[in-house]
Amino acid sequence: MATSDQRGKLNRAIWAIALPSMLTNVATALFGLADLWVIGQLGDAEAQAGVEVGAKFMLGLLVVFNFLRTGTIALAAQAAGRADEAAEAATLVRAVGLAFVLGLFLLLLMPLAIPAGLDLLYARGGVAAEAGTYVGIRYWGGLLWLVNAAMIGWLIGRRRVGAVLRLEIAANVVHIALDLVFVLEFGWGVAGVAFATLASEGGKTAALAAIVAGQGPARAALACARVRSTWSGPALGALLRLNRDLFLRTLLLTAAILMLTRDGAHEGPLVLAANGIIYQLFILSALILDGFESSAQVLCGEAVGRRDRAGFVRSVRALLLWGAAGGALISLVYAIAGAPFAASFSTDPSVVATTLEYAPWAVLLPILGVASYVFDGIYVGATWTRALLATMAAAFALYGSLLLATGPLGNHGLWLSFSLFLVARAAGQAMLLPRLVRHSFGGAERVS
Repeated sequence: MATSDQRGKLNRAIWAIALPSMLTNVATALFGLADLWVIGQLGDAEAQAGVEVGAKFMLGLLVVFNFLRTGTIALAAQAAGRADEAAEAATLVRAVGLAFVLGLFLLLLMPLAIPAGLDLLYARGGVAAEAGTYVGIRYWGGLLWLVNAAMIGWLIGRRRVGAVLRLEIAANVVHIALDLVFVLEFGWGVAGVAFATLASEGGKTAALAAIVAGQGPARAALACARVRSTWSGPALGALLRLNRDLFLRTLLLTAAILMLTRDGAHEGPLVLAANGIIYQLFILSALILDGFESSAQVLCGEAVGRRDRAGFVRSVRALLLWGAAGGALISLVYAIAGAPFAASFSTDPSVVATTLEYAPWAVLLPILGVASYVFDGIYVGATWTRALLATMAAAFALYGSLLLATGPLGNHGLWLSFSLFLVARAAGQAMLLPRLVRHSFGGAERVS
């Protein structure tokens, strides 16, 4: 049984990681929110829908590689738990090296990827033209995004969340300023939104590199990169197996989001624009609550590195309780202020009216989804990636069935299916958790 001192220390550790992560994630969300808000001031539904489709294309293209961040957090945290600076340096080198390889590969695919992706998202007419403009510019920043993901994951895994927070705030101030200047002052429209994002991503890369270079283990990174054992088969195999599972899991999650966009596109530009605003509210809440996921990745990863079963179990319980409280609080805030906030994202009365019709889903999603975010962090930190993939696959299969069953409900059926998808993910993870703890640590102590 944990003492009050142990509980207090654990809660402080959770919030020391979660709070800066939440603020960092809110700063990250401002990229999408600023883009959507600024383009919405033009009062052009096709331009707003084009940015929504283009942003989802870039999400689908890049977020499937988010394992560069999550996998690096887990490996860096486990190395830190063992106090192994050489392993921390090797983790950084392998992650950044893999990011460069993947980024160059995506650039080679660019002539095929853009038209195929926009067609997959059912972009047509003026929406397709605006989305093509947006993606044609932002695509060049894909390599920067991948390298940034690797460096941010490494810093978070070493509990340097405060440095990441300061950087994200600075990058977003620059991004919002560029959005306002390029779109509202220069009149560049959708192209201005894309150029603002690309420029701020480049500045973030330079600043991240400077922060990482100042970390102790990073000073050995160049030497580590030249050591053959860093690139040995077993070392790379472990990294690639972990990242393979995370890649496939993220691919399924991204597919679920793209299906949300594609099905919404069949309802026309008004519903698509409205869904883009509801999605931004959802992603804002998810990014805030992902602070608990980051805490889970680091604290559970460190516990696994130390082979500390009791500490792992205490962390799981505390994280789930804090997550539930956070989800309920955001749902309450959205219930009180979500509708006028959502309506501020467009000056088109038809878009506003359509958004308000579906706004209640933004209220429900934080409380329904938070458990799945926390469990994701627990599973990643413990490197139970195969089980994470299995639960995601099962939930995705259910989601596909639900989309068919709820089709007659229209856009409400679409959001209902997505909400149940989040619930199914958490249910599957909760069912597997006790067995995974016994397998990793031994013993029969309960987790629930």
